[in-house]
Amino acid sequence: MVSAAHTVLGEVAADRLGVVDAHDHLFIQSPRLPGQEMDDVEDAAARLSAFGSLGGGTVVQWTPYGMGRRIAELPALSRVSGVHIIAATGLHQAAHYPDTLLASVRDRLAELFFAELTEGIGDTGVRAGLIKVAGGFHGLDAHAVLTLRGAAEAHRHSGAPIAVHLELGTGALDVLDLLCGELGVAPGSVILGHLNRSPDFTVHRLAAEAGANLAFDGPSRANHATDWRMPDALRALADAGFADRLLLGGDTVTPDTPGMPHLLRRVVPRLELDLGRGLLEQILVTNPARVYTW
Repeated sequence: MVSAAHTVLGEVAADRLGVVDAHDHLFIQSPRLPGQEMDDVEDAAARLSAFGSLGGGTVVQWTPYGMGRRIAELPALSRVSGVHIIAATGLHQAAHYPDTLLASVRDRLAELFFAELTEGIGDTGVRAGLIKVAGGFHGLDAHAVLTLRGAAEAHRHSGAPIAVHLELGTGALDVLDLLCGELGVAPGSVILGHLNRSPDFTVHRLAAEAGANLAFDGPSRANHATDWRMPDALRALADAGFADRLLLGGDTVTPDTPGMPHLLRRVVPRLELDLGRGLLEQILVTNPARVYTW
């Protein structure tokens, strides 16, 4: 079997993904963000088109099950913009869902994730290309353990990568202890998100040494002082020999988030000054082409 990225328009070879926004959202809604839903197709099209015009090739939408993914809209958006889109299955923290929804899926998470990866999401015919789950703040609650277990089982049967939301960038080592230690998931199939929001360079290095992929994605909405430390964090990891573990994303989660065009217009030129063009090319093109193909 040949590894490929599973996009909303079908399988795409790794060398055709181009510049990758490794963690973002075209659509997302949550009771934790009332009045800030991203549910506008025209707005999503404009953001995707702007990303493409700046040289972007692929956007990985981390929006999981039950959070307004609008899967049926994604193929047309991809065709019109010329930008590949990879959609997610998975489940976020319990606070993002009504109790009735959680009760309806709690006992069949692995089956749900696997079906969306291999058969398609609902009746759209669109297959997910990754599993997105979440940890807790400095640890794992019972819901996080349940969803991580479901993700690990779906991964074992499919090979799909597992992307993990780290609450304010914390709990990375707890996630790896469970996923890669107890549950046996290969660390190279795990993507740890939001590490820029907790600029603990020692934890970053320990996670990289364990073999996980490290995503630095989006400006912090909780502590903007962490943003200016991201170049130093990336440089420290690259200098320590972990350049092949690094990913970048825009993580657009509310309508006022700078988002995916901002990633290429402002963040990338800033990082190029500190990291150099070659390293940035590896982070934006080479690494995600490996991580998101399976």
